[in-house]
Amino acid sequence: MKVNIHNARFLLSGVKREHYPTTAMPEVAFVGRSNVGKSSLINKILNRKNFARVSATPGKTATINFYDIDEKLMLVDLPGYGYAAASKGERKSLSSVIGEYLTERKQLMQVILLVDSRHKPSQDDIKMLESIKSAGGMAVVIATKADKLSKKALEENLEMIIETLDLQDGDILFPFSTQSTDGVEIFWDYIYDYILYDEEEEGEDA
Repeated sequence: MKVNIHNARFLLSGVKREHYPTTAMPEVAFVGRSNVGKSSLINKILNRKNFARVSATPGKTATINFYDIDEKLMLVDLPGYGYAAASKGERKSLSSVIGEYLTERKQLMQVILLVDSRHKPSQDDIKMLESIKSAGGMAVVIATKADKLSKKALEENLEMIIETLDLQDGDILFPFSTQSTDGVEIFWDYIYDYILYDEEEEGEDA
């Protein structure tokens, strides 16, 4: 089942389950630290400019944004975490918003963790991946801003990310850059292999 990325629209924002859309399409969510590049990634995979909603103040986006892709797939942008200037109350509120979505949303197929390829994953990243896996998801990690590193440095940092997050065989990790389409192709391959695969076609091919 292929999707037409040109038929994409922002659906709504919410902070709790009463606000979630009533659609039945499978959902894939992105989560990561503030400024890790979630909005840039969404714009890139949909071949749009300024499509994803961003906050004027870093770390202040506290809503879950839902994007309807061709009425076949929902991409979900979860609030960024780890903003240094956020108060204890703000951090607690963000944790509650993300946690409720992870545990309550039946349409959720996978949460993809975004980490900055230039840096070692933080304790917040480690805890988030643990939350994703405990909620029944597999480990799918995208290392953003890969164009900021040399090929050698990127390879070394990917190894560091694997070790820090304790990724295992079967887990998925790939670099992503807004300067090329390599990561875009890998992302959509993942979607078609794991999320939108056609069981009938698979049976016919067997």
